[in-house]
Amino acid sequence: MLGKVKGFSADQVIEEFEALTKDAERVQRDTLQRILQDNEEAEYLQKLGLGGRTDPHSFKSLVPLVTHKELEPYIQRIVDGEAYPILTGKPITSISLSSGTTQGKPKFVPFNEDLVLVTMQIYKTSFAFRNRAYPLRDGKALQFIYSSKQFKTKGGLTATTATTNVYRSEQFKRTMSDIHSQCCSPDEVIFSPDYHQSLYCHLLCGLIFSEEVQLVFSTFAHSIVLAFRTFEQVWEELCSDIREGVLSSRITIPAIRVAVSRLLRPNPELANSIYSKCVRLSSWYGVIPEIWPNAKYVYGIMTGSMEPYLNKLRHYAGSLPLMSADYGASEGWIGANIEPDLQPEAASFAVLPNIGYFEFIPLRERAESQEHRRDLMNHREQEPIGLTEVEVGEEYEIIITTFAGLYRYRLGDVVRVTGFHNSTPKLRFVHRKGLILSVNIDKNTEKDLQLAVEEAGKLLAAEKLEVLDFSSHVDMSTNPGHYVIFLELSDAAGEGVLSSCSDCLDRAFVDPGYVGSRKVRAIAPLELRVVRRGTFRKIMDHYLSLGAAMSQYKTPHCVGASNGRVLQILNGNVQNSYFSAAYD
Repeated sequence: MLGKVKGFSADQVIEEFEALTKDAERVQRDTLQRILQDNEEAEYLQKLGLGGRTDPHSFKSLVPLVTHKELEPYIQRIVDGEAYPILTGKPITSISLSSGTTQGKPKFVPFNEDLVLVTMQIYKTSFAFRNRAYPLRDGKALQFIYSSKQFKTKGGLTATTATTNVYRSEQFKRTMSDIHSQCCSPDEVIFSPDYHQSLYCHLLCGLIFSEEVQLVFSTFAHSIVLAFRTFEQVWEELCSDIREGVLSSRITIPAIRVAVSRLLRPNPELANSIYSKCVRLSSWYGVIPEIWPNAKYVYGIMTGSMEPYLNKLRHYAGSLPLMSADYGASEGWIGANIEPDLQPEAASFAVLPNIGYFEFIPLRERAESQEHRRDLMNHREQEPIGLTEVEVGEEYEIIITTFAGLYRYRLGDVVRVTGFHNSTPKLRFVHRKGLILSVNIDKNTEKDLQLAVEEAGKLLAAEKLEVLDFSSHVDMSTNPGHYVIFLELSDAAGEGVLSSCSDCLDRAFVDPGYVGSRKVRAIAPLELRVVRRGTFRKIMDHYLSLGAAMSQYKTPHCVGASNGRVLQILNGNVQNSYFSAAYD
């Protein structure tokens, strides 16, 4: 028995999850009915002629598949303050902003209290399974969480990131308390307007409560890696703060100084202990369990575009398990990680059938043959199928219908079905559908790019170098066009190894369309551009200055021509350039 904690029963949560997933098809029908009944007054649905019908057949016949672009005019009217039910019957309480790192600018997404409830259900479900494997006692969490800038829309709604909308809710605070995940840092640190000051204070508060910390968390693995890269630079200053009981002068925001100073008392014994532990570490391997000895695991989103950061995260985590957090997006949640013992690379997510209505477009044609893959765009798209109709091993584009006004919405994610839990599928994220490097008939996804960089990383590792971050671009200013890969490295590398890296990257793209095009010179040689240390920090700061939240920030690994400022930062920091000779 897992027992009850402050009104939260992990046993009960798991029992409810099992009941929901045993008859996922019925639960999906009921969920669609609830969504359509709750929102039957919405102009969008009334225009489509549903006439009160809530069955899946009528829904799919009358409601079209849409992207964000098709919904933008409706969302803009909500943003501008129209009180009439436009997308939902219930009021939209605020607007969520997507990270903006995919398309170069954030999207406006409707947010309401139903999404808060769904978020809490996801958190509680995954925690119940995690806690069965790694039980936590009363304690704290070292959480690297950050709010974003907020602004009022023309219609008076608060616009901010989805994570900030959640963090602001009382439900979030109660749930975090229930599941032993109370942040070490006060709210003033979380809601600080300055990310760098927040990060420093998160680290300091984590050290003050080092014996009480039971887990280390951030929304994305990248944020945790960045936090400990920062720790490598500021640990002595942090020790000085604790020794003297006086907060560093680098913290200039009055509210943060007051809030953190309340926690800070002169503690030479703790400072000396931390100092001696840091001095003993070799290249910061295992710093997390060394400094936070009661931590049970490290938790955050570690799939998809976060996979390139796992090696460094494992370095910092040492023997501590890494666990991938749940699967969702700014638009809504999809599934929970109920198998916490799996390595992040193998993580899959069981869909909760009552948090939305889900459909899947089969992408089987992608794998039928090389010829089909080349002519992918000529294939007629297959009809979406239901949640329980998917097949193990197949890939699908996911379609979501939410309680917050998104109907048959193309999320843009490609997933693979890894199995079923009772009658609900378990999904593994594969890649974003739109992030494709393509010059000719080649089609390389972000995952293909990651694999290529991993291969080059092996060459660099032999020289005791690591890839700190990377991005890519299709340069069509040459004729023919070619791939450009930007790498930021941990130290200077020799000409020979970098030339070999450019060849390695070129050969690592094994898509038949790419290989064939390179052989006949329809795609020019790949170009490796090595950028200065700190380049990707500048890109992050650029997005934060636009109002993005560190909690949602993802390095843009594929930069389009429309994202001019990011390309300008990358190209303005190139130290050396190397063209591949792989196909000479």
